[in-house]
Amino acid sequence: QGGREANQVSDDYRYQDGNYEGYAPNDGYYRGGDEPAHEEDAQSDVTEGHDEDDEVYEGEYQGIPHPDDIKEKQKKRAPAMADEYRDRADLMAERMEDEEQLAHQYENIIEECGHGRFQWTLFFVLGLALMADGVEVFVVGFVLPSAEKDMCLSSSNKGMLGLIVYLGMMVGAVMLGGLADKLGRKKCLIISLAINAAFAFLSSFVQGYGFFVFCRLISGLGIGGSLPIVFAYFSEFLSREKRGEHLSWLCMFWMIGGIFASAMAWSIIPHYGWGFSMGTKYHFHSWRVFVLVCSLPCIASLVALKFMPESPRFLLEIGKHDEAWMILKQVHDTNMRAKGEPERVFTVSYIKTPKQVDEFIEIQSSTGTWYQRWMVRIMTIFKQVWDNVLYCLTAQYRMNTLMLAVVWFTMALSYYGLIVWFPDMIRYLQEEAYESRVKIFDEEEVSHFTFNFTLENQIHRNGEYRNDKFIGMKFKEVRFEDSLFEECYFEDVTSSETFFENCTIISTVFYNTDLYEHKFINCRLINSTFLKEKEGCHLDFEEDNDFLIYLVSFLGSLSVLPGNIISALLMDKIGRIKMIGGSMLISAVCCFFLFFGNSESAMIGWQCLFCGASIAAWNALDVITVELYPTDKRATAFGILNGLCKFGAILGNSIFASFVGITKVVPILLASSALVGGGLLALRLPETREQVLM
Repeated sequence: QGGREANQVSDDYRYQDGNYEGYAPNDGYYRGGDEPAHEEDAQSDVTEGHDEDDEVYEGEYQGIPHPDDIKEKQKKRAPAMADEYRDRADLMAERMEDEEQLAHQYENIIEECGHGRFQWTLFFVLGLALMADGVEVFVVGFVLPSAEKDMCLSSSNKGMLGLIVYLGMMVGAVMLGGLADKLGRKKCLIISLAINAAFAFLSSFVQGYGFFVFCRLISGLGIGGSLPIVFAYFSEFLSREKRGEHLSWLCMFWMIGGIFASAMAWSIIPHYGWGFSMGTKYHFHSWRVFVLVCSLPCIASLVALKFMPESPRFLLEIGKHDEAWMILKQVHDTNMRAKGEPERVFTVSYIKTPKQVDEFIEIQSSTGTWYQRWMVRIMTIFKQVWDNVLYCLTAQYRMNTLMLAVVWFTMALSYYGLIVWFPDMIRYLQEEAYESRVKIFDEEEVSHFTFNFTLENQIHRNGEYRNDKFIGMKFKEVRFEDSLFEECYFEDVTSSETFFENCTIISTVFYNTDLYEHKFINCRLINSTFLKEKEGCHLDFEEDNDFLIYLVSFLGSLSVLPGNIISALLMDKIGRIKMIGGSMLISAVCCFFLFFGNSESAMIGWQCLFCGASIAAWNALDVITVELYPTDKRATAFGILNGLCKFGAILGNSIFASFVGITKVVPILLASSALVGGGLLALRLPETREQVLM
């Protein structure tokens, strides 16, 4: 009987062309009929066919395997061969277990690599990108007073231009943040910075309002996407002990961006004559030079980023073990050489990679048209990004995501609302003081006189002007009420906020002026002529309050320096949660003191105090958002929350600006209550300073 069983087994394993065929194990897994036989399963303990490296000789007789041994080995190999038939939940559970092992191993690897030259180089490269984000927030606010002169902007147009940048940032944060988890940190950051640099550069040359708004929108979209990527990228090169502190130091570049923008605006924009003109249609004034200069940090970061590697943590997540190992070795060797220990050897030989469960679609070049192939790829990536967005709302992360969303939103509503409200309030106080100095002339009679100088902040009532000439002069905040102009001559006149109300104008000539029809309110024009009206806006008044606005922004940016230093030094000592809650509650207290801000100097002082107190909360929010989510969802979650932050900024700007000159109570109470609510909720978030980066 034993002989018959042996013969039966030998018949089932006929050797043909070096392969065994015919054995079909009954283990519940389907296998194709042309499956190659497994030579490693056909070894005998009696006859050895191995060399010194345990390789099987081709064609060497290996003996007859025992059927039980074959079945046992097939069962061991079955899970790897049949992942496609397994439940996705099982695969995800296995992947999560792999990710947990990788997280602890990666932490040990980063500690072995040390913190040195490589991290500091990346720190400055990414800092320039963060600096570009800070510049973008301030650019439009600084150029508005000058841009309205070139583009004749109405109040609604100015408001739209101020909000359009935040709208672009909101879309860019969500879109490019999600793509960074699928395409890579470095690649998406390069795309983000390239979009910002290209359209910021282009916006300095365009003349029309519509095209300028479009360029700033796309520019904001690009730089908005950079913020989530920068923090996710840098955090993946930092060990647990260094992460909170150095991410906080990185936040200082946002402050540097604000200081840079304020200093450049202060030194460039007031020189309105800087630039050139091409005919009467194209003008390149000083504010356009300022926009051009503000794109330099983005361009510098874009160039430097080309020499930096991809995040090895991201590469491990997508199964690219060898590339990740080479980058980590580069980090190790760079730091060791800088420390004077080039002989130190990188001891890591293998790094755990999580099981890949995504379905990647490879499209052959012969399949469909190029348009169809690209559509399939785009839709596949979009679906993966959308799945990541939904993952942030699953049971495991739902509560943390919702609490973080409220904290981000309340912080943005208060902070961005107030930093717009402060300059508007200062400008309002200036206008009140300006109007209090108005000069009023009643029943003056002037005849055969030539006006060739500037009239400013005056009201002329019931006056009579006969045979007078107004040549090469400027009107600024001048009103003529119930006055008579007879046989007068206006030539090359430029005006700002100047109106004629209930006036009678007889036999008067207006040549090359900007006294348009809407500036004559309920006036009688008899035998008067308008020749060669000025086109566009030709205002070139140097506004004294513009200088103060630059100074306010400069001091506001500089005031966050102490808060940045304190938050960086204490971030890993007192924790992220206490930092957020404490900073927001202190900022809320600062808001109440704004009730006593009845002068320009008082408003500037309270603004500096508020900005300095609130910056610690921003830094801690950036750190905890990075640490709460796993690597393959990190940039997506940060992008969603940062997009919500920009939505809060849009609401804050709109709401707070509408109460300027009406009341201070609503903005102050809204800001302080939002900060208190967000700060108390932040205390319920989990502390992350002791956990490894998942």
